[in-house]
Amino acid sequence: MTLATTRRRDAGNTRRAILDSAIAAFTRHGYDGVGVREIAANAGVTAMLVNRYFGSKEGLFAEVVDISFAQPTMVPRSSVDLAAETAHALVARTAPDADHLGPFELMLKSAANPRAAKIIQAGIEKHVGARFADALQGPEAQERAELGLALLAGVWLTRRIIGTSGLRDADPQTLRVHVTRMLKVLTEPPA
Repeated sequence: MTLATTRRRDAGNTRRAILDSAIAAFTRHGYDGVGVREIAANAGVTAMLVNRYFGSKEGLFAEVVDISFAQPTMVPRSSVDLAAETAHALVARTAPDADHLGPFELMLKSAANPRAAKIIQAGIEKHVGARFADALQGPEAQERAELGLALLAGVWLTRRIIGTSGLRDADPQTLRVHVTRMLKVLTEPPA
């Protein structure tokens, strides 16, 4: 009995194997850098089965984005000190020896495709953007949240992807202090 035959009997495991393969592939290669056949092969199924479960590559990507962005990797679900906890997560996840970049890398490598960018936008607004905005008190929470996300993305890009020496080699505690101060401007209600 083959792996694909076994999975057909368990739709949940088959779906999970496809999603795991797709998350890894889209994160590593971006939306345009991987095809359904490659994702299917790594999951031990056929491309036709992937399309049966998800409708299309775009449908599969939308589910991958939804799953990836639902996890609170940067902005916590609840927080006593949103700025400090978010800064701590950012510095830890962008450290030179951190394992992987997860949703950020998925976003970065796929955003050049207009369809993928729309899906990413929806995922950000539904998950991390909403979580950030919901944690803010006062007016203009959505705008302040998105400015906060832009700050996080900029630090992430500059420190981890580009690797400028000032951020890459910064003392983590000092960097947390600076990022916390910058985020406090956005997380505290305007006077």
